[in-house]
Order: sequence, then structure tokens, then C-alpha cells
Amino acid sequence: MLKARSQTRVAPAATRSPVSSTRGARSARAPQVAAMPAGAAVEAALPPGSPLRLLRLLWQVHHGLQSASKRMERDLGITGPQRLVVRLLGNSPGMTAGELASLLHLDPGTLSGIVGRLLRERLLRRAADPHDRRRFLLALTTQGKTLAARREGTVEERVGGALEALDEGDLAATERTLQLIVAELLKP
Repeated sequence: MLKARSQTRVAPAATRSPVSSTRGARSARAPQVAAMPAGAAVEAALPPGSPLRLLRLLWQVHHGLQSASKRMERDLGITGPQRLVVRLLGNSPGMTAGELASLLHLDPGTLSGIVGRLLRERLLRRAADPHDRRRFLLALTTQGKTLAARREGTVEERVGGALEALDEGDLAATERTLQLIVAELLKP
């Protein structure tokens, strides 16, 4: 595992505090170095609109989602991806695992692990499709519905708080930007 780099950078010499030139004198001070947060140094080095600048922010979003998911698992007993499945099934009960995998852009095997845990935790139930006995439909249990209704301490509460700061135009532009990035990344 990689170790995180220091979160501060040394400011350029021109911004450092002057130091007494009297060597060994009692009044001599150690050099005062202004610390510049690592993020500020990167921001200054990368011009607006730079793909690297945006990638850096996307990695921060990814890290934030992972951290929030771990907190949610500790506090609520459910991870971010599991919570997303619970919320989607709360809004649209009766989906198949394949439909969920497609909607979430997940490999069916990955979704199978998420659904398996939710079934073991009795948050989901699986029932045969009355029109096609080979298919299974997923729905929330009473316990799953209770969890789906909870907002406090969830990843979407955090994301929703950030989105509230955006006006409709900014929100639409953000969604368009993310959709374009996803489409470009998924090109063969």
C-alpha cells in the first residue's frame, strides 16, 4: 500500500521569512517556512480545465465516497453500494439482479455479492417471478424498508448536502460533465 505524501509543501524562497544573518547570535531565529497545503500547490500548477486537475478532484470524490461508505458500514451496518441497492429497490421493487447490475453498471458477480449480503442480513427478499419462474425478483423486507427510509448518517445525505449548494444550472452542468466523462472512459 502506498503511503500518503506530506500534506504540506515548502513555499518558494521568495515567500519565506527573512532570517537574521548574524551567525550564532542569541537573537538568531530558525528560518520560518510558510506551509502551503499540498492541494493548493497542485491547484496552482494545473490550469483550470486541465484533465489532470479534474482527475485529481475525481480521485478525491472516490476517496470521499470510500471513507463515507466505511463510516456508514460502521454506524449503520451497510456499505455505500449496499445502500444504493436498498434505495433503488425501495424506489422500484421487483427488479431482477440483472436489471440492478445493468442500472448500476456493475458486473453481475459483483452485484451478486452485494445482494447475497443483503439477503443474509434480511434486508432483501427474493421471490420467483410469477410470469417466468426462472427469474427472481428482489424486494425490500420490512427491515430493509426501514433502512431505506433513513437518511441521517448516509452517503447520500453528504452528497445531497453538497448538491444543495448548487443552482439548477450548475447541477445540470455537473451532471452533463460527469456523463461525458463516463461515456469517454467507457469507449473501447
